[in-house]
Amino acid sequence: MSLNRRSFLGKSAATGAGVALAGGAVAPSAEAATGAPGRGKPRKRYAFTVMGTTDLHGHVFNWDYYKDAEYKDAAGNAQGLSRISTLVSRIREEEGRGNTLLIDAGDTIQGTPLTYYFARVDPITAANGPVHPMAQAMNAIGYDAAALGNHEFNYGIDTLRKFESQLRFPLLGANAVDAKTEKPAFAPYVIRTLRTPHGKDVKVAVLGLTNPGIAIWDKAYVQGKLKFPGLEEQAAKWVPKLRSMGADVVIVSAHSGASGTSSWGDQLPYVENAAARVAAKVPGIDAILVGHAHVEIEQQVVTNEETGRPVVLAEPLCYAERLARFDFELEWVKGRWTVASVTSKLLNSNTVPDDPAITKLLAAQHALVVKYVNQVVGSAKVELTTVDARYKDAPIIDLINKVQADVVTEALKSTEYASLPVLSQASPFSRTSAIPAGEVTIRDLSSLYVYDNTLVAKLMTGAQLRAYLEFSAEYFVQTAPDAPVDVEKLTNAGNRPDYNYDYVSGLSYDIDIAQPAGSRIKNLKFGGKDLDDAAKFVFAVNNYRANGGGAFPHVANAQELWSESTEIRTRIAEWVTAKGVLDPADFASVDWRLTRAGTPVFAQ
Repeated sequence: MSLNRRSFLGKSAATGAGVALAGGAVAPSAEAATGAPGRGKPRKRYAFTVMGTTDLHGHVFNWDYYKDAEYKDAAGNAQGLSRISTLVSRIREEEGRGNTLLIDAGDTIQGTPLTYYFARVDPITAANGPVHPMAQAMNAIGYDAAALGNHEFNYGIDTLRKFESQLRFPLLGANAVDAKTEKPAFAPYVIRTLRTPHGKDVKVAVLGLTNPGIAIWDKAYVQGKLKFPGLEEQAAKWVPKLRSMGADVVIVSAHSGASGTSSWGDQLPYVENAAARVAAKVPGIDAILVGHAHVEIEQQVVTNEETGRPVVLAEPLCYAERLARFDFELEWVKGRWTVASVTSKLLNSNTVPDDPAITKLLAAQHALVVKYVNQVVGSAKVELTTVDARYKDAPIIDLINKVQADVVTEALKSTEYASLPVLSQASPFSRTSAIPAGEVTIRDLSSLYVYDNTLVAKLMTGAQLRAYLEFSAEYFVQTAPDAPVDVEKLTNAGNRPDYNYDYVSGLSYDIDIAQPAGSRIKNLKFGGKDLDDAAKFVFAVNNYRANGGGAFPHVANAQELWSESTEIRTRIAEWVTAKGVLDPADFASVDWRLTRAGTPVFAQ
């Protein structure tokens, strides 16, 4: 136990580094905290620590299943709950287990071959099915609560409910409500009681909020079953209730970034990344563990507009690369505990070794998945890579489009839409994926398509596809015809991620990056002729895009002709297995190119 923190003489109080919580005053000095002579009877003090993770995405170990090797990056980061467990144990030893809490802000059961394996290959929902490795790890580490993330819904509600049943702590989602009754479908909050040396317990409430975008991104699973109101609206409803129930401290675990932005245009009346807005608009919150955005926020202080009190926000980096630490210091004032200061910082999991208890616990599951992803399913004539796929038409992305078009063509062959041409979209998800020449394994194909998306067929017109391509082309930074081209600065205009840039196969077109956004698509043709705006096409799209992810025009409202629940990744593996040999002659074509005033930017 840290006696300094327990007596309120630790770093925050002694240095004045704590966030001021009343009238602009700083945290009490050491002299004031101990009740120096002439200052009256000393006040009771108590300090405790809340630790937080987010966006774990199935990372238990510091292992890259796609490379079949220990995870490494240029920054020297390490990943995995096994490292987080070591950090958590050290903090509990320093502060006393009873003076700490551990929470998570969502996106737990999707993201690696490990999580895919126990959702689809050896599913936890099967009779006598296994316990999910993320549940085993989080139970063993001793989490107190976790918020729902949007990716919790990727495998359907049955998988999520089974995972929930395997946890020894609550899965929170105040704004995940029953579609008919609008009552909470998951526990909205949990209240933990901390025992203090003074005989005066501290009640800490954790309110869980998830992302309204679930209604778009996983519509196939949740439509008619669940609704997802805005974070601000639901926080305004629940925080006063928690205070009336005697909560001395209110913490929000929010699967929502702090930027105030949304990726879905005007499809929903809510904000996607609403954490800072919740802090500003809803009184009574002391701190927010932020998730969803996959960025680092060590400490962001937002002033509540009604009370003038600061709210401390922190977001640890995803994949268990960081652990957030909130240090709270309380004082007993007028018969109740009052938050005097809050500070936050991030701890790096690369500073500690794996916890051998977690390594031992999940060694067998890890070995199963390693064996699975290393299965050979075919061979490739040449190496295929995504290195330049974001600015050149790369055969490896053509492979995705070929598979999708083939699957949709087969699915519609006996329908009234069988005579319509099938077009397909795909995005360059990764900048480092590669299918090597020679043997091709499941992990090679999984690294190409890292998301658990499924396939949908939509009915689109030529005019709608033209608008779709113009929107996609906004991804490129406008570049004058005579300006030098730096490929590292050519893309991601407006911070648009790579997964929101689409190829469309079956058409040919130029993207003139010298032109302003909205006027870039040139020479758009189908079958060698100018595209007929009135023509109808079947459009093969992933479910994220089909449901409005990325806010591409027309596609979300287009008529749906067909959909399935099999992952696109699986369809790619099936296609490669059936072919036996990956030959670019079977799928590659140059459908688009970047130009400036009609001159190609790159040689194809």
